[in-house]
Amino acid sequence: MKKIIILSLLLIAFVLQAIAQGNMPLRKLQMAEFAISRLYVDTVNEDKLVESAIIEMLAQLDPHSTYNNAEEVKAMNEPLQGNFEGIGIQFQMIEDTLLVIQPVSGGPSEKVGILAGDRITAVNDTAIAGVKMGTDEIMSRLRGPKNSKVNLTIVRRGVQDPLLFTVKRDKIPIHSLDAAYMIQPKTGYIRINRFAATTGEEFAQALAKLQAQGMKDLILDLQGNGGGYLNAAIDLANQFLGQSELIVYTEGRAERRREFMAQGNGDFRTGRLVVLVDEYSASASEIVTGAIQDWDRGVVVGRRTFGKGLVQRPIDLPDGSMIRLTVARYYTPAGRCIQKPYETTGDGDDMLEQYHRDLLDRFDHGELMHADSIHFPDSLKYRTKRLGRTVYGGGGIMPDFFVPIDTTFYSDYHRNLVAKGVIIRSTTGYIEKHRQELKDNYKDFKAFNKKFEIDDAFMAEVRALADKEKIKFNEEEYTRSLSLIKTQLKALIARDLWDMSEYFQVMNATDRTVQQALKVLNEDAYGRLMARPVLQPLPAE
Repeated sequence: MKKIIILSLLLIAFVLQAIAQGNMPLRKLQMAEFAISRLYVDTVNEDKLVESAIIEMLAQLDPHSTYNNAEEVKAMNEPLQGNFEGIGIQFQMIEDTLLVIQPVSGGPSEKVGILAGDRITAVNDTAIAGVKMGTDEIMSRLRGPKNSKVNLTIVRRGVQDPLLFTVKRDKIPIHSLDAAYMIQPKTGYIRINRFAATTGEEFAQALAKLQAQGMKDLILDLQGNGGGYLNAAIDLANQFLGQSELIVYTEGRAERRREFMAQGNGDFRTGRLVVLVDEYSASASEIVTGAIQDWDRGVVVGRRTFGKGLVQRPIDLPDGSMIRLTVARYYTPAGRCIQKPYETTGDGDDMLEQYHRDLLDRFDHGELMHADSIHFPDSLKYRTKRLGRTVYGGGGIMPDFFVPIDTTFYSDYHRNLVAKGVIIRSTTGYIEKHRQELKDNYKDFKAFNKKFEIDDAFMAEVRALADKEKIKFNEEEYTRSLSLIKTQLKALIARDLWDMSEYFQVMNATDRTVQQALKVLNEDAYGRLMARPVLQPLPAE
């Protein structure tokens, strides 16, 4: 914090000095604001005027340079720090509506079926949308003592009528580690959902627990992990790399090269390592993955990562707001730039729209289904540090073993079941009716996982709730998605009876990327890859 305050004071001093020395762009901006505030025909809100100017300037730079007001800064930092008692959501204020970015994994909101993208419009029958209510007041209504209840009215895209949820508040541990278990004898599995302040400690504890159970090989699942703190990524990479091995370096026009090295005191520096990634793995996930791949420390399985490799420096402003300004780029040990290309000319809104369309474009071009749809020029060719294997830059990390996205079981009918909360609400209702029976019949998760099946009676209840929610039944789509629906129902029951590790044990049995990782280890594709250079990503075998 002290460093940030000093940086902000230096920035203010720099601006004042630039104005005093006659810096033309700064004088021009200052004169424009002065003229508008003093001479404009109507009264103007100077704070809003300046705020709008800052937002528009940043929009011309890159997709990740952003401005946040004081309330947004507080809310933005919360998911990566500490514990609190509340309903368990990450959110952002969009205009005057509270948008759920993501329910906290395993938290109260997720358990009742609140989804990412939901808009909370009322709390205990008091409207919070469209009434210009401050973020602090909204937070005070959502938070409260553990076990107290709050009624939420939610508007969900694709659902005509508002949805009503009753959430029992709880202490929200913001865990970054979703699951840790032995996926097969001598092979452990750890899934990390974000890189937070506690990630290093959580991972170390999970690793020690698995090693005590005889783990020799590790599958590290970073699928869907959008990143977080750089220090957390450094701590994690340090678990796998040797002393003084480069993890990542940053460099920018005004930022000199800064290198981050492994200390060589990690607890998993030997043993086979497989990292799972997909198109939503970004930032800190890409730093860890790139370091492991570049040092030939492990193999990467999945699909090309997102490509978010711009370094933002937080600059605190006097009113508690903040600019997150891109000052450098991340580079892997082999020198690959992690950041994918983006258009820097034209309107800022157009740039953002095109940037966020990238994943859709990848799908349209066939990249998520076929590895040979991805083409890299020779100018982006790099060599790994130990074996000299060919890897490519140009944004994101390309896996060693490509796994196409699996759309076999998905349908509009299934998407509607998820969107309207039918699957999770069916699970909640089932557990309420059969909790004691489940505990009596299945003394532990192992017995449950082996013997429990979703029967026809359960599916009849799901269909009845779907009909109640006016989801049009489609026989062909229902049949296509049936095995996926049953897997999700079983996994959610396991999560409610035990924890997130059990949820992923059920889901991973049908996850093609996880199964490919096991195949790579069991059929020694791992050893073959590490024994010879590979010029192109290997297809799933």
